[in-house]
This record gives sequence, C-alpha cells and structure tokens, in this order.
Amino acid sequence: MDSSASFSKVEMDDDKWVESMRKSIVEQDDEEIEKIPVCIFTVPKALLATDPKCYIPQQVALGPFHHRRPEVYDMQRYKLAAARRIQKNMNVSFERIVETMKEQDEAQIRACYHKFLDMSGDALVWMMAVDMAFLLEFLVVYSMKQEDRTLNRATTSMSHLVDVTGKKLSHMAILRDLVMVENQIPLFLIKNMLDHQRRETDDKTPEEKLKSMLMGLYHELTPFHEQELPDVDINDCDHLLDFLYHITVPNNKELHIDEVIEIECEGITKENRDDDQEESFAKPKDLTRFKDFIWKILRKSNAGLLRMFKKIIFGKPVALVMKLPWKIISSLPILKLMKQPIERMVENFRGEGQEKEKEESGEPKPPTIEEITIPSVMEMANAGIFFSPVNGGISEISFDVKTHTLYLPVVELDVNTEVYLRNLVAYEACVAAGPLVMARYTELMNGIIDTEQDAKYLRERGIVLNHLKSDKEVADLWNGMSKSVKLTKVPKLDKVVADVNKMYSETWRVKSSKYMKTYVFASWRILTLFAALFMLFLTTVQAFCSAYSCARVFHTLPEVPGSEVAE
Repeated sequence: MDSSASFSKVEMDDDKWVESMRKSIVEQDDEEIEKIPVCIFTVPKALLATDPKCYIPQQVALGPFHHRRPEVYDMQRYKLAAARRIQKNMNVSFERIVETMKEQDEAQIRACYHKFLDMSGDALVWMMAVDMAFLLEFLVVYSMKQEDRTLNRATTSMSHLVDVTGKKLSHMAILRDLVMVENQIPLFLIKNMLDHQRRETDDKTPEEKLKSMLMGLYHELTPFHEQELPDVDINDCDHLLDFLYHITVPNNKELHIDEVIEIECEGITKENRDDDQEESFAKPKDLTRFKDFIWKILRKSNAGLLRMFKKIIFGKPVALVMKLPWKIISSLPILKLMKQPIERMVENFRGEGQEKEKEESGEPKPPTIEEITIPSVMEMANAGIFFSPVNGGISEISFDVKTHTLYLPVVELDVNTEVYLRNLVAYEACVAAGPLVMARYTELMNGIIDTEQDAKYLRERGIVLNHLKSDKEVADLWNGMSKSVKLTKVPKLDKVVADVNKMYSETWRVKSSKYMKTYVFASWRILTLFAALFMLFLTTVQAFCSAYSCARVFHTLPEVPGSEVAE
C-alpha cells in the first residue's frame, strides 16, 4: 500500500496546474515561507516496511496525505455532518472561515507538509476545514474526561463512531488514526477555529481549551503512569502528535544529556548482519556430535583393544603423562614433527571467523541493524538481578548496583499502545536533532523481552500491565519494534545498560558459561582433529599388535573394575 497514494493522484488539468505553479512561484513570499519549519512528514520507509497498518490510517484521514484513499474516504459523510454542527456554534459562517484560511493561511499550510501538495487552494482549505471540524468534535470527549465531566450522549450521526466510554471498536480505530505521523493537522488552524467558537462568557482561551482536549487524549493513550507531567506550552507544539511526543519523552535535562557520563560503550550494542554467519564457538549439539563420534570409534574397535585403552586412560600411568608439560611432550620425535602443523591449523581456525567479516576490500562490513546487547529478563533473573516497577516515564529507568535491582517504568499495554509508540518513534526520527530517546527505549525493551516467559515475568512483577490477549502478544509487540532508522546513543539509558551488563558478566554462572564457550566449545574443531589422530593411533596400535605379541605389556597394567566388555 502506498502511503502517499492520495494527493499525488488527484486529477488536475493543465491550466489549473499552471495556475498553481504560477501562484507558488510568483505570488508567494519565499522569505516568509522559508521561515516556516516543516513539521508533518511521511514515515521513513525503513519503519513503514515493518508494519504499514501502524502508520497508514485505516478509518479516517486527516490532512492531505491520505485524503482521497477509497478506504478512508467513506468517512467524508461524517466529517461533513460534524462541520454542519460546528457551524451552529460559530460566531461567523463556516464559509467565511474557509475564505480566511485561503487568504491568510494557505501558504503556511503548504509549508508545514514536507511533500508538495498537488491540490488547488480551494480544495486544500475546504478539506482542512472539514477535517478540523471532525477532529474537534472527536476531541470533545477527552476534554470532558480531563475536566471530570461526562458527555451525556454523542450526536446521532456519530453515535456508532464516537463512544463516550471509548470502548467501541470504531472509536478505538479512529483514536489510533489520530496519532499517526502522516495524519496530522497544524494546531494553529485548530486554535483559530476554536477562537471562532469563543463566547464572551467563556472563562478559557482557545489555547486552554485545546490543551485540555490534548491532555485528556494523552491520558487515554499513554502507556506510562507518570505522577508529574511536564508543562508543555501548546503554542510551541506543531500538531497533536508533537504535543504527545513532548509530554511523553523526557527533555535533555531529565536525561542528563548535558552532563558528561563516562560509559563503557563496548558491549552495549551488537551488530546483526543480513548474512547468517557461523558462530565462533560450538553449540551444545556440536559437543554431543563429537562425543558420539568418539564412542562410534571405540565401538568399532575389538573388545581386547577397548580393554587395553580403558587401562591406559583410567590407570595410574596416564597421571604421569598428563603432568608432563607441553614443551616436553612436543619435544618427542613424532609429536615434534606435528607441532608446527597443529599450531598453524589453530591459527587458521582462529582467523577464519575474522576473514568472513571482511568484504573483498578488506574492510569490515558495516552493521545493518543495531540492537542493544543486554541479557533477557529471565537470564538476568537467573543471574540474581531483580526487577522493580516505578511510576514514571522513561527518565525513571535506573539500575542500583548495590541491590542488583533494575528499575523500569510501569507500562500499560492495550490495542492502541503499539501504534502510539511506533508513531512516536517515527516522528522522533523525522524531527529529532539529538538522541532518539523513544527509539532507544523501545530498543531496550526489545532487548530484555525475547520470549513470552520474559513478558510473563515482568507482568508478575507489576512492570507490564497486560490488556492484550496473552504474554506472547506482549513479546511480539516489543520484538516487532526493533527496527531503527539510524544509530543513536542516550547517555542515561546506555549507562543503565552498561551497569547491567557489567553486573551480569560478573556472576559465577555467566563466568562459567563464558569459560566453557571460550575454552571448550571454541576448540571443537581441534577436538575433531585429535579424534581423527586418535583413530589413526588406534589403527596403528591394532596393526602393531596383530604382528607382534603385546599381551605381556598389557597384563602388567592394573585392571580397571567393571571394565570387562561383553564379547
């Protein structure tokens, strides 16, 4: 589905097109337009490809990007009905509002969108005015909730769409559409329309009314349980999603961005590559395969030879041999000849993985996806790290080194959460000049939640409040948001990750696991080589004993109890 398949397909004859070009180039003041920042974007393709339904409106389109898509154009009748009702509360006619928009605001409207709007001026302002009327009527529900008032009933024509309790599926679908990046309307237009509704008896300004609506909407959508919210100036917000972003994402001061925090960057992130590379150490199945290979060799040997090697392996003489240093062993005539080839082979095995990571030019391949390197919830829990919920937002994430406790904000997940978080991440990628805080938070949650057992553990600790169908859906939600548009660092969050990794790596379970991987599993190729040499040695001894009598030598070795082999 093309995210921009609406306004770019509008039919326009050549005369109208030339007229629009002339007005755009000749009549508009370039200096004034350049001062207006672009604030409404299309979703980056890297994010859009992960789940288009989370970024493309499914029920209602607001603004020009999806205006004429057939799937959402059916809502036009309800938009017009809302405009007719809004008109009754205006102190000027609706048509006059549209004319004023065309005269004073058309250039500013076009400048807010980062794509060229191939629409006539009349079509653009009428569309924006009707969409604003629908949006305002929808937001009234949340204004009432914010002020602890109840809306007795919805209008008849909107009753099956707008639900005063916010539980109808259609209402929830519209709610998700409102927060999408490509479905935004500049807030200055909404404030102008509220100003035309103002009465002399009103005790609130248009800005205060609009902020009350958006605060009610925030409380409906936010997954966090923050006790203290930042005081966001509505005049500094470009659109609805911009307001939600600034009230959800902590500022630089809360994240200590200005402070210099020394972080061990190594080990915080890992690089995932598109090509499946072989791991540098053997998996457990490789060790099992090696043991089976050795046992197969022994089973094929005759019983007498098997008894002989049990005496050798479990008898006392082997202890003396094992105590001999490697230098003495390698100085023996036969092994001395094999020393250099074995050492050269070991070096080749060590360098094999590094060579695969280089391109033909000899340079390492750049990472395609960055993911936070941090143990999963269950891995940390098994290593003795505790989890504790905290009522707050992203700025409350911390790790107590003394108590081994990771503090995470309580997050309440429902059917709207994924769309809400995804579009905050997408909007942040479009506008943020500094660290991508929301993206880093989703990467952190994706890093610690791998399976439904991880999600269940956090739910039982009160960190995840799950209103979805299962813990598996919680895990899928976080794992689906792992895609990022660019690499980013957030000092406070990265320090938490570094502290957790340091504490986790110092536990005895992790140390023993690393030892096995480094010194046992990593040597599986060498062990296979020695197995082949061992089989060759068995064959040589068997051939020697078939030609010469070895019975007297073997009878001198002590008998191992229970070593008899059934013939």
